[in-house]
Amino acid sequence: MSNCCCSSENCCQPQPKKPITIDFLFLDTTVCGRCQDTEKSLDEAVSSVAVVLNAAGYEVKVNKVNIVTRDLAIQHRFISSPTIRVNGNDIAVELRESVCEDCGELCGDTVDCRVWVYNGVEYNSPPKELIVDAILLKVYGTNQGRPEEIPYQLPENLELYFSAKARQDEKECQEEIGKTI
Repeated sequence: MSNCCCSSENCCQPQPKKPITIDFLFLDTTVCGRCQDTEKSLDEAVSSVAVVLNAAGYEVKVNKVNIVTRDLAIQHRFISSPTIRVNGNDIAVELRESVCEDCGELCGDTVDCRVWVYNGVEYNSPPKELIVDAILLKVYGTNQGRPEEIPYQLPENLELYFSAKARQDEKECQEEIGKTI
């Protein structure tokens, strides 16, 4: 007698897990408080839903991508820092930004970063509940389609950030060279 629960030959084989890919794209987690807080909220949210999703046959994979160059920003179609995507779809309903002093300090210029809106309230980093809701909506909701393929152009704000950062890095490099001479 078999321990199998049904008569089909392959019904007792474990089913492969359905993938859920979460991408966390950011400019900096060493200085930027918004990116640090977003990463913390994301880690807590994933921890909260991973057990349930695993039991439902899903496997969650989180990719954390530090967008350090203009080319990386273009490759990942980066529109604002920080960004969280579930299966390629941005979890933010709308794009809002405000001045980010931390990223401005990094590049030596004024830079705007993402503001998250949840239940009509703006946050500099997403509440854990916003991320949990977004993950579950992407998994169980009707919006399970492919990411929208709209033409991409690096936003002016990020173009400014990378240009200013390159100038800042060059200046620091020249100062270091001056110290060694």
